[in-house]
Amino acid sequence: MTQEAPVGAIDELDRRVIAALQLNGRASWSAIARRVGASETTAQRRYTAMRERGLLRVTGTLELDRTREGSSMLVRVQARPGRGLEAAARFADSPDVRFVAVVTGSADLIVDFVARDNEEMMRMLFTDLPAADLITSTEAAPVIRAFTRAGRWDTGLLPPAAVADLRPDPSPSWHDRPGRDRAPQALTPLEQEIAAALREDGRVQVSVLARRLKHAQSSVARAMDRLISRGILQFRTLVDPKLLGFDAEFMVWLSIEPDQLDVAGQQLAKHPGTKFVSAATGRFNLVGHVVLPRRADLFPYTRDVIGALPGLIASDVTLHLVTMKYSWHQLVRPA
Repeated sequence: MTQEAPVGAIDELDRRVIAALQLNGRASWSAIARRVGASETTAQRRYTAMRERGLLRVTGTLELDRTREGSSMLVRVQARPGRGLEAAARFADSPDVRFVAVVTGSADLIVDFVARDNEEMMRMLFTDLPAADLITSTEAAPVIRAFTRAGRWDTGLLPPAAVADLRPDPSPSWHDRPGRDRAPQALTPLEQEIAAALREDGRVQVSVLARRLKHAQSSVARAMDRLISRGILQFRTLVDPKLLGFDAEFMVWLSIEPDQLDVAGQQLAKHPGTKFVSAATGRFNLVGHVVLPRRADLFPYTRDVIGALPGLIASDVTLHLVTMKYSWHQLVRPA
């Protein structure tokens, strides 16, 4: 009788497949196979196995600052003693919550709410706050600009030539666009349907998607191309960083002098461990999500990376114990 592998057991080929998909979630299997050193059939089979085990998901994500679909608010939550995991589970079950992590440090939970307007955000935070009976305090940091996003993160597991081959050309930054191009754009009903379907499966074929949505394949293809070319729709590969060899996952909360915020944000975005970094309002005006190979790496990171940021006033680090929800989805945690 054979023993089943632990839920988080993957090998180096699996990791290369994940790394390729992180670079381009909709890359062809021929391109992925060429860069991971396997046949197309093997690469696709490895992906399918990991997805069926709940370890991996490719998802289409909307760039909120380019649409009228909502805005992000990161909330630091203090839970009642011994109730943090229960509170995290309730937050993770909420359709208004995109991300939940149980952390240690000056907060117990980090929660990312997405709301269309102020009225909806007030409802989420004050009227219908999940787990309100299990928490003692909250501190909100509304996101106002992204310097880099998780979908652009490079795991570093593939060589530069693979990155150049697989990664699509980035669309111009929303903040760098002139005049009217910077105005958030409302999605058409068809674009909303496509975005919702791709959130569930970012690799679904256009022909299959068209049949599901009961639209002409040409119409679906054109709408997808519009969303991608305008930088509204991007693709992200969701996986627990531990499976890729990153045992330290944490968020940095920084207070930066206002005139140095742009420079500091761009500097932090260039670090290879940075998954996302955004400007925010409130006590902490620069927030980043970072991974490193080992917890011991936090000391030189704090000294050499955070300490070197221009205009630094204060810093805080919340170390992830477990991430309950990534980009709207809950994944199986490694054993």
